Amino acid sequence: MGYRILSGFSDTDLMRADHAGVAVRSQPAPVSDGASGAIPRAVAARPGLLARLTAGGTRGNELLTSATGGVLVALLAIIGLTIVRMRPLLSVHLFVGMLLIGPVALKLGTTGYRFVRYYSANPAYRRKGAPSAPLRALAPIVVASTLVVFASGVALLFAGPPSRDTLLPIHKVSFIVWVAFTAVHVLAHLPQATRSLRDDYGAVARLRGYAPGRSGRVLSLAGALVAGLVIAIVVIPQFGAWLSHPHGLHPH
Repeated sequence: MGYRILSGFSDTDLMRADHAGVAVRSQPAPVSDGASGAIPRAVAARPGLLARLTAGGTRGNELLTSATGGVLVALLAIIGLTIVRMRPLLSVHLFVGMLLIGPVALKLGTTGYRFVRYYSANPAYRRKGAPSAPLRALAPIVVASTLVVFASGVALLFAGPPSRDTLLPIHKVSFIVWVAFTAVHVLAHLPQATRSLRDDYGAVARLRGYAPGRSGRVLSLAGALVAGLVIAIVVIPQFGAWLSHPHGLHPH
């Protein structure tokens, strides 16, 4: 396990190595040591801590994106429940909305990283290929609506009830657009995401033991959740004005 040094590898070998998160560099052909015969072509080297955290290659990016997406779906389900009964669950809506900032930022980061690496002609991401054309067309709408719904939500929280007439319609419309296009995005990626979660966290994955970059992926997702939790806790004092308002986030 870990990093390996390979020689005489083909393009297929490179693709498999990147998929597994293995760093590869060229090694001269085997030579005889005069006693034990040929020196093996593959030499195992124990990766350092940083390498273990950041290994995984394109597959690692895909696995982290899928895990983050799973967390977002669970948190968004809670948001959906609060919308059904907004008045009694307004505090939950506000808290979870702030908590979502961390995982949403991580999701934008992992997908943005793949975008940049692919269009900057990184060989590994070029070999992996881009998402399908419909999903690429959908992505700007998902990203833009995500930014608008969270920016308007944060602005509403800090501006207080006097901003209802100006910011609340923006927040509501952007949320509807966001949910509609994100639902299509989630459904399109659901089979792949399910396989990725099983591959990284299922029973078979645990039996296999070490997986390149899994520790880094777990730490990244945990860090995003902790960051969102800290943000939500810090802004709790801002909830008071909305909780005491007779209409809350409902229209007049």
